[in-house]
Amino acid sequence: MGSEPWLGDACSLVDAFRSGVLSPLEALEGSRGAIEESELNAFCHIDTDAAREAAVRADVSLPFGGVPMGIKELETVAGWPYTEASLVFRDRIADADSTQVARLRAAGAVLAGQTTASEFGGINCTSTKIHGTTRNPWDPERTPGGSSGGSAAAVAGGLVPIASGGDGGGSIRIPAGFCGLFGLKSTFGRIPKGPRAHQPPLTVVVGCVSRTVRDTARWFDVCNGFDSRDTLSLPRVEGWEAGLDSFDLAGKRATISIDLGAAIVEPRQAALVTELAEQLIARAKLRRVDVVVNFPRGGLEWALLNLIGLAGSLGDRYPGCQDDLTPEVQMGLSLATSTVNLRVAGDAEMFRIDVNEHMADVFDRTDFLFCATNPDVAFAAEGPMATTVGGVDLIAEHGLDAALGNNAALTIPANLSGNPAITIPAGLIDGLPVGLQVIGRHHEEQLLLDLARVAERERPWPLVAPTARPDR
Repeated sequence: MGSEPWLGDACSLVDAFRSGVLSPLEALEGSRGAIEESELNAFCHIDTDAAREAAVRADVSLPFGGVPMGIKELETVAGWPYTEASLVFRDRIADADSTQVARLRAAGAVLAGQTTASEFGGINCTSTKIHGTTRNPWDPERTPGGSSGGSAAAVAGGLVPIASGGDGGGSIRIPAGFCGLFGLKSTFGRIPKGPRAHQPPLTVVVGCVSRTVRDTARWFDVCNGFDSRDTLSLPRVEGWEAGLDSFDLAGKRATISIDLGAAIVEPRQAALVTELAEQLIARAKLRRVDVVVNFPRGGLEWALLNLIGLAGSLGDRYPGCQDDLTPEVQMGLSLATSTVNLRVAGDAEMFRIDVNEHMADVFDRTDFLFCATNPDVAFAAEGPMATTVGGVDLIAEHGLDAALGNNAALTIPANLSGNPAITIPAGLIDGLPVGLQVIGRHHEEQLLLDLARVAERERPWPLVAPTARPDR
């Protein structure tokens, strides 16, 4: 694993612990040193003493025994700040671990610290008033995406081998795509969100960003399974890692729709993603079928579904807390409070139904839907969100709502329908990573992982960005 083992994957790190090549404390100290030297601004809280104690007593026989990892700041860790990346909650401390965090602890994980996110997880750029701007390790002038931007920057930047994420509209897949990582959005309910699980708007799942498919599979081995505090969580499924490469993909149907009929995708990116999709279809011996894919555009409707929940969380603090909010959140809440009524709320719900119906129609005819993960490569680190694609001014061509909605038009459909979807590194454009997204049938995440394994073998990809390597 070389002189900097935290640049490898989590599973290999556990193997090194078990063989005695390395100790969890040594790995943690190396990871902490990398965090301290980093200028990515990927971490907003470091729990030095607790992490060191966990590393010293780590049971390396456990799945993640001794592995240092980051936890996204929108997820609770007992005793850690729980700001949701907002000045509004700057003084709030979590009083309990999330279900996912509790399961990671039980699996031997060493919680190194808290990774940055966009405010309330609302946009695909990690730049906030409370923590400043987080940067992409492939190019510090670019964003790592959001809302799991700090987790993606930390993993791709060589700071920790794996980190948690959450995905309500693309917040695992978008940053994983921007940073050259694997990111699986599971079937809705696969990993519980408790305690005190917020159910509406029925789009959010939790999981991880990782350097390898095997790491993601092990994460789901540890974290999946029903919990009574999340009544919509799914029964446990065994054998995620052990089952890798065991599924027969030959003959399954595959459809390519790079833009899903809903997004404007940069032409070079479309070509690169199509190339990998065609390669995977050939290598996995899938059967390509043509299906009409034309998802409705509705970034505003998706935002309204989420803003209703945010307004509830802010409660009486709003609108008095407006000055503490980022401009994007201010704009969204202002729009919601001025326009939402029963008719608008009903239209937003009809949008969800329309997306779900179209997804069901598509998967009546296919087993895998290939598309781009993002419309273009990562935009400026500080934002604002991209409104041009391939030199085309989307505001002038399609209007402001459509331009802003384009940023997540490729990822939102799977959130609204609950389908699993994975992003796979596809290559580089101008030195920046591009992701291929594959959407699958409900409850068939393991097929997506096997397909990603084909890509991992056929088109090897660096585990970390060039700036994180020892020869930097």
